[in-house]
Amino acid sequence: MDDMLIVGHDNNKINRLKKDLGSKFAMNDLVPAQQILGMQIMHDRKNKRLWLSQEKYIKKVLDRFNMKDAKPVGTPLAAHFKLNTELCPSNDKEKEKMNIILYASVVGSLMYAMVCTRPHIAYLVGVVSRFLTNPGKQHWQAVKWILRYLKGTSHYCLCFGHDETMLEAFIDADMAGDMDTRKSTTGYLYTFVGATVSWVSRLQRIVALSTTEAEYIAATEACKEMLWMQQFLGEIGIKQDKYVLYCDN
Repeated sequence: MDDMLIVGHDNNKINRLKKDLGSKFAMNDLVPAQQILGMQIMHDRKNKRLWLSQEKYIKKVLDRFNMKDAKPVGTPLAAHFKLNTELCPSNDKEKEKMNIILYASVVGSLMYAMVCTRPHIAYLVGVVSRFLTNPGKQHWQAVKWILRYLKGTSHYCLCFGHDETMLEAFIDADMAGDMDTRKSTTGYLYTFVGATVSWVSRLQRIVALSTTEAEYIAATEACKEMLWMQQFLGEIGIKQDKYVLYCDN
């Protein structure tokens, strides 16, 4: 049987589940998880804290793509990067130069970090992934900038341990941020027990005609996630009286 991570709030139910599984399958209890899917899990049970870290994974990525000696930067992406399709190679010579660069592999590695523990690069990864089929030199410079930022923040973790089990959402949207399609970007982030647990940054499917419309689209997507999160928390025995979504409009 493959490895299984059991998540729950009620120790009695967890022990009963492990007992039932043990009666059907040959299994070993490996006690609290220390690592899963490339993420390190650190516990401080006395102070009721838990950390998720991808420091080792990020260092491997930097080493794989020859960025381990790069100079760190303090911002995820500098303001001078204005990425669009006009920067893509327009002739065979330029395309041939870019073909030797592992652009898609680097962006894929960034995506995994973003999905697991790095919500603060979600927007940037979304932007650079738009040019996977025909990346240009400046697109590659932007990707390397993100890697330099991750080098300086590789020790960052998601820390869970707040006493209040309140699920909250923060929502925002830009207006016509994509320079090619003029589509807006939906962004939302959920926090629970002191840490981020769910996040999204992606282009909206339609072209919003006003900032109000863009904000409504973002709020709708966030509410869908809220309903799923509410149901999930209910299944593990956690309920709250109200669910709050914060929006700047």
